[in-house]
Amino acid sequence: MGKNQKMKKLKNKPVPKEEEEKEDVVVVNGDMDSDDGSIPSPVVSDDEEDDDYEGFSDSDGSSKNSDSESGSGSEQSEPSDDEDGENPSIDGGSIDGDDDLNQEDQSAGSDDGLSDGGDSVDSREVVDESDSSEDEVETRNTIGDVPFEWYKEEEHIGYDKAGRKIKKKERMDKLDSFLARTDDSKSWRTIRDELEDEDIEITKEEFKTIRRMLKGKAPHAEFNPHPDYVDWFAWDGAGHPLSNAPEPKRRFIPSKHEAKMVVKYLRAIRKGLITFDKPKEKPRYYNLWVDDPEKPGHGLSYIPAPKPKLPGHEESYNPSQEYIPTQEEINAYQLMFEEDRPKFIPKRFTSLRSVPAYEKSVKEFFERCLDLYLCARARKKRINIDPESLKPKLPSRKDLKPYPTTCYLEYKGHTGPVASICTDPTGQHIASGSHDGTVRIWEVETGRCLKIFELGEPVKHVAWNPVPELPLLAVSMGQDVFVLNTGLEKEEHKMIADLLRVETSTTPDESESAVSSISWSQYVKYDGVRIKHFKTVSSVEWHRKGDYFSTVMPAGDSKAVLIHMLSKKLTQRLPFKLHGIAVSSTFHPSRSIFFVSTKKHVRVYDLLKKKFIKKLEPGVREISSLSVHPGGDNVIVGSRDGKLCWFDMDLSSKPYKILKSHPKDITNVAFHRSYPLFASSSDDGTAYVFHGMVYSDLNQNPLIVPLEILHGHKTVDGRGLLDCKFHPRQPWLFTAGADSVIKLFCH
Repeated sequence: MGKNQKMKKLKNKPVPKEEEEKEDVVVVNGDMDSDDGSIPSPVVSDDEEDDDYEGFSDSDGSSKNSDSESGSGSEQSEPSDDEDGENPSIDGGSIDGDDDLNQEDQSAGSDDGLSDGGDSVDSREVVDESDSSEDEVETRNTIGDVPFEWYKEEEHIGYDKAGRKIKKKERMDKLDSFLARTDDSKSWRTIRDELEDEDIEITKEEFKTIRRMLKGKAPHAEFNPHPDYVDWFAWDGAGHPLSNAPEPKRRFIPSKHEAKMVVKYLRAIRKGLITFDKPKEKPRYYNLWVDDPEKPGHGLSYIPAPKPKLPGHEESYNPSQEYIPTQEEINAYQLMFEEDRPKFIPKRFTSLRSVPAYEKSVKEFFERCLDLYLCARARKKRINIDPESLKPKLPSRKDLKPYPTTCYLEYKGHTGPVASICTDPTGQHIASGSHDGTVRIWEVETGRCLKIFELGEPVKHVAWNPVPELPLLAVSMGQDVFVLNTGLEKEEHKMIADLLRVETSTTPDESESAVSSISWSQYVKYDGVRIKHFKTVSSVEWHRKGDYFSTVMPAGDSKAVLIHMLSKKLTQRLPFKLHGIAVSSTFHPSRSIFFVSTKKHVRVYDLLKKKFIKKLEPGVREISSLSVHPGGDNVIVGSRDGKLCWFDMDLSSKPYKILKSHPKDITNVAFHRSYPLFASSSDDGTAYVFHGMVYSDLNQNPLIVPLEILHGHKTVDGRGLLDCKFHPRQPWLFTAGADSVIKLFCH
């Protein structure tokens, strides 16, 4: 009950003076209880007014020295910071009876006013007393929902109703705060009010209220959640109930209709007419990267049907003159392609009734149906990627020099296509074999032809012995392989004569029946060795020691690859089964490993352990050539469909890189012995030069960069370059073409 209401009641009822003084004490003192037992509302007061209230708290309800003191003490209240001006309050002597009550009522209901007694004006606000314990003190800070971080660097925490700044209170540091909480037994009941910048201690009654609310009970202990049932009708003494009708019999007998419905539903369930939704099973596997795996997909997004083109001025029955084409333009339309020709030619009619039927209406209606039927059903997000960003970042070609770029020298003399070339280990001479039946020895630096071997049949392949002290040349021609002495040694070597001497025609014994058709004989014409095979020999390759060489016969089946020993004049077949037609073979540059390429695969064997090691699968149409890196861990394979495959033997049996460079067949591929270069020649008349750096670090992949395309050879009967070889010491490339010319490309 507010103070004003109390004053009105006191007007109607006379109150003794002792009770009036007691009531005044209840209004001012916050520690005393109200008449009805409710908790009074807290009074916000400043420190300077605490002394005034202490006098009232110590009083026993009796009158003071004078009536004026008791009247003034009962009417004093806390000063308010919310008002700008001075708030009047009652001051002066006490007034007995109804006059005193009327004066208090006027002072509480008005905003401005001065007391009759006294000369000074006291700026105080009268706080109304409330009998409700749920009333709260109005907050002093008026910043609302503004974040406190905005006032973090300021000296105040907000503003009051009058707009004055509310200064921050000095707060203890963490150490002092911890010590204070340790000494204070009630610190656990203290919470911090950031809005008012003060600590609030929770009372026992409030703590009990909070505990009841956490348990789901009513906040007030006096509340009874299960009150006694109150019967609205009193049956005691009643002669009849509300209805005198007896209980019907159907309430006590089971319903036959419900029993029939239950049986009907059971039969429908057993027959499968009624089915129930099965519980949704959780998938065994789920996508780890989906934000919400339980959320189902929305399906296809809606795409509106394509709208037809709206008619314009051209479709009018009486269009303007500029829309009507002339006869010359109509004749020009007939010469255009059908897809470029305009679909509608405007015409002019005098009236709408003279417009004939449109001859293309059925066709356009059908095309419209196709547009609706064949329109897109789903939206696909287009990925906008710059094509330049997909290109690998390759080093500049200037940093990868030297490599062959220009034609420096031409070697002319052959009258037929040059099928094969090979350089000697010193790099001073080059040998070439042609379809004109000759083998020529050239001097590299001058281009002078030093020697010519007339063999009489087209030469397939030439190979120079890798040992510099043995200037021997192996030549394959038809079914024969010749080992010839080039005569370029500085002094006569006895070992060369012993190697090229065959005393009698040797044939293997019965234990080597696999190569019984191979015969060694002396080639008297050029003082060499002739090895007779049973099929056409396509290629010859030397071992690094210079005593062994291999030959490949594509039609030889299981004897397609043979290994010959020149010192002992012995021949043995490869002790492995070849799966396919052999194309070429080569030795490992440093180990006892042998490579054999068929049309589809490259097989790697260990000759010492007689064991199959690995099968390389290039995945091309047909393999044409093979070359091994000087390090021995990388292989390049050329194919008939213009693809060049780079294999890293330590990485995988699949190609590390596939280079689609030539539009026609690749005839040969070659590695340089000392420079990080490799090249390929093709029937399109060009040779491609690449930079291929192999690093010793196994974690770093080889660097492959295309460098140069070498032109200059003419295409004859669909054949261009037939062979290419690198100089053993310089970054030079030799190319042999079907135009009977050998070219040297230098850097």
